[in-house]
Amino acid sequence: MILNSIVKEFYFPVFYFPFSCVPIFSHLCIMSPKFPLITILGPTAVGKTTFAAHLALALDAEIISADSRQVYRGMDIGTGKDLEDYKVNNLIIPNHLIDIADPGTEYSVFQFQRDFQVAWESIISKGKTPVLCGGTGLYLESVLLAYNLVEVPENEPLRLQLNELTNAELVNRISSYRPLHNSTDTLDRERLIRAIEIESYKEQQKDQTIANDFSHTPVFGIRFERKTVRERITARLTQRLNEGMIEEVQHLLDSGLSKEQLMFYGLEYKFLTLYLSAELSYNEMFRLLNIAIHQFAKRQMTWFRRMENKGIKIYWLDGEDGLQMNLSKAIDYLK
Repeated sequence: MILNSIVKEFYFPVFYFPFSCVPIFSHLCIMSPKFPLITILGPTAVGKTTFAAHLALALDAEIISADSRQVYRGMDIGTGKDLEDYKVNNLIIPNHLIDIADPGTEYSVFQFQRDFQVAWESIISKGKTPVLCGGTGLYLESVLLAYNLVEVPENEPLRLQLNELTNAELVNRISSYRPLHNSTDTLDRERLIRAIEIESYKEQQKDQTIANDFSHTPVFGIRFERKTVRERITARLTQRLNEGMIEEVQHLLDSGLSKEQLMFYGLEYKFLTLYLSAELSYNEMFRLLNIAIHQFAKRQMTWFRRMENKGIKIYWLDGEDGLQMNLSKAIDYLK
């Protein structure tokens, strides 16, 4: 019954139906979307998806996931892909960019931006509001700050030309395009040539239209006190282990994925793989994984603060206030 008072307040100037009719009501009364995008972000274990699903029901919206691991099929418990979170009042909120890639493959921010655009256009074409929800900062930032990402094809003639140059000459070439941010650009010759190939292509394509600018659309962040986040992370890790997360990782290994492929995805998949290969005891696995997730949540908040420094205004909601109050705040803000 959380949405009852919220939906009543939001729609009262038009009409009011009992809560049991809200789903029908929302489809009848919502016109074209007021916002081209609404974003919900926050660190792990703060309840982003639950909040997004309830807000999406109130707005007749659809959700686009911004999670770098939930794109993979079969990686469910370890990535927190609880599809029940998308169910509100026995209605499944339409969602996008979940279960779209095979485990063991790499999914890049370029692919995400491309798939996001397809999902966004599909939602907008229905007259609905897209709600971007997740905690992968790079994915969120690529949309909100309109990263002009392009898929760079191999340029064999250029590679042959670059192979004739010394490493020092290659460094000078890449430096003519952009500042060097770290030594990895210069230590590996193949990486250095690829970097020049990318910058050369971008130079040729610089007049192309960039992605939509969503930098001034509403962005909600959900946060708890750090102590509470730690408690929620530990409780959720315990729950996931009890619900079959170990068996999920074992199934992925049995399906043919190598240890290295699974460990590439980090966190749960890294430490559970080490446990299943007898390199860690259960207690060691739990302790190290718990610490790693806490550190990950801290890095997420650092990224979100950096986004604010880049001009993204985040309207922060305190998780301690509860779902109903935060939904009311969000609706008021959108009004």
